[in-house]
Amino acid sequence: MVPTVEWKDGAVRLLDQSRLPTSVEFLDCRDYQTVAQAIRELKVRGAPAIGVTAAMGVALGARSLKMTDYEEFVRAVGEIGDHLAASRPTAVNLFWAIARMKQKLTALRGQSVASIKDELVKESQAILDEDIALCKAMGRQGAALIQSGQTILTHCNAGALATAGYGTALGVIRAAWEQGKQIRVIADETRPVLQGARLTAWELMQDKIPVTLITDNMAGALMRQGKIQLCVVGADRIAANGDVANKIGTYSVAVLARAHNIPFYVAAPYSTIDLKTASGADIPIEQRNPLEVTAIHGSYPVAPEGVEAFNPAFDVTPADLITGIITERGVFKPGELARQFRAGGG
Repeated sequence: MVPTVEWKDGAVRLLDQSRLPTSVEFLDCRDYQTVAQAIRELKVRGAPAIGVTAAMGVALGARSLKMTDYEEFVRAVGEIGDHLAASRPTAVNLFWAIARMKQKLTALRGQSVASIKDELVKESQAILDEDIALCKAMGRQGAALIQSGQTILTHCNAGALATAGYGTALGVIRAAWEQGKQIRVIADETRPVLQGARLTAWELMQDKIPVTLITDNMAGALMRQGKIQLCVVGADRIAANGDVANKIGTYSVAVLARAHNIPFYVAAPYSTIDLKTASGADIPIEQRNPLEVTAIHGSYPVAPEGVEAFNPAFDVTPADLITGIITERGVFKPGELARQFRAGGG
């Protein structure tokens, strides 16, 4: 796969996902403000990928600082982290990655500022490498749930494009395919930004994994016809009780899956599990520009000018609709996560 995010020649290089699938273009961010803007404008998206990008944004911003006093440097890096944290509110990996970079900064007290800058770059690369490893581990855990011959529905994009590589929900599918299982994927288009149509379908086609694109409102009919045997999605934040925030429309898929007795799984790494948030009711839901709803790519109107539109980017799927949560440690019932991940490590 084309790298989603990488440290390249002193810049944070991002695959510009707003240009896919018609064009593969890269954005070289040479300051942390551009990194924050890229996150806000969905140039990079997907909770794990946002986390990696934010970590690299902290390292990039730190490199630009001129002071040599450690305490001044720490304060300035903290402001950089705060700026990046303000870019999007729902995906907890963003805040997790920034906190990890700040923890690294504290651990490096006593070293020169110049050497700390280098270590922060290395830490951001370590977060990237860890993310790929976690996705592959999740893939191995989740592939066991998939039988040859099944058709799997996924919503939004939780693949290599949403992570540093390999993917969460699509990592599970990818691992099953690599094991030789003959499977097929149905991808919801995922209105209003069409991540399923633009990204998931594109990504699966790159790997020659059979995929069929449907509109979001077709899923229930296909389930009733017996054409879907399993649902696997990603997550942007998982609360301590197992409630899951994911792309808007995920809750609808979960309700339909329950109505048709179809297993509904969520795949996510430990960095997406937010034990400080008690339930889904406490998860902040990002409200985006209504223009995403009333026009395609903001340029092609599909609604009357001036009509009011509602555009929450995420919804919350209650734990009792989720069959299991696939992690790098195993597959758990939603209510088991708090005990399994209380220590907070991967």
